[in-house]
Amino acid sequence: MIAGTRICSSSPIDRSMPHRVPKTEAELDALLSIPRPATTAALARAPGDIVVLGAGGKMGPTLAQMARRAAGDNRRVIAASRFTSPEAEESLRDAGVETVHCDFLDRSALARLPDAPNVVFMAGQKFGTTDSPERTWMMNVVVPANCAARYPDARIVVFSTGNVYPLVPVASGGARETDTTGPIGEYASSCLGRERVFEHYARSYGTRVAIVRLNYAIDLRYGVLVDLAMRILREQPISLRMGYVNVIWQRDANAAALELLPHASSPPLTVNVTGAQVLPVREIARLLGQRLGKAPLFTDTEEPDALLSNTARMTEYVGEPEMPLATMLDWIAAWVKTGGKLLGKDTKYEVRTGEF
Repeated sequence: MIAGTRICSSSPIDRSMPHRVPKTEAELDALLSIPRPATTAALARAPGDIVVLGAGGKMGPTLAQMARRAAGDNRRVIAASRFTSPEAEESLRDAGVETVHCDFLDRSALARLPDAPNVVFMAGQKFGTTDSPERTWMMNVVVPANCAARYPDARIVVFSTGNVYPLVPVASGGARETDTTGPIGEYASSCLGRERVFEHYARSYGTRVAIVRLNYAIDLRYGVLVDLAMRILREQPISLRMGYVNVIWQRDANAAALELLPHASSPPLTVNVTGAQVLPVREIARLLGQRLGKAPLFTDTEEPDALLSNTARMTEYVGEPEMPLATMLDWIAAWVKTGGKLLGKDTKYEVRTGEF
């Protein structure tokens, strides 16, 4: 382990969160959508209805459900998406979230969406960029322009990515929001384009914006830890070239995004949202291997730099993540050993070329 990295077996966690492994997706989603008291307080400081744009993806359903649980009975929470998963839409409706089908490339469809003073923007495309770069630019730049034009007077929390940073020395502890961006590849470049679009609306129209540069949210169905667990189970070698990562439990990432709504500003506030720990992949795999009863296989060696983010600003605005690493490892090992459902979408965290 190098200087500046740490793996902790425990960290603060909401005392209301059960420590037993969820057995079903419904139980998991219920846990991922529990608002913190700070989430409820933040939404009280950002009154009015809430629209979640791109709510049908990996994080959207539980974020919208968390907003519903935190917002109170007198406010609408509207989830807009193409909803390619009927199950995701049904779960939202069951939770009291209104759903609207919308193609964000269609401005006339956007115009029909309800007005709202609070918007969470989650639409975008990562995988498939190499094969269809033009689609990625449309989704990551044109769609943001359409949505910003639809809600110029709203507070908007915009999901972006830590990929807009270059790889940084591991000993640095991660890139800061004030550092110069340096996207690698078309996906990361298009995500920086998304940020620039919202910056334009903030500066030109006074739109209040908070940009969330997210690094590796996880739950039991996807994420870096799931990728590692499945490679261990399948006896596939784990590359150590991207030898260090940040991860954050999806509930913590959802809460941070919603809690940034009252901090949206013009010019935009940009906040890295991820776990505070710089986690060595070798050590995480070893700990997962212990829980799975299999020793991980490794290939390559650790490079001195990685995609990492400093979380000091996040701590200042919304506090630290609450889910302990040890619990994430316990739950993921138990979930994959018992054949829990997976999304089947590898994060490709080990990619250093920006090709997804």
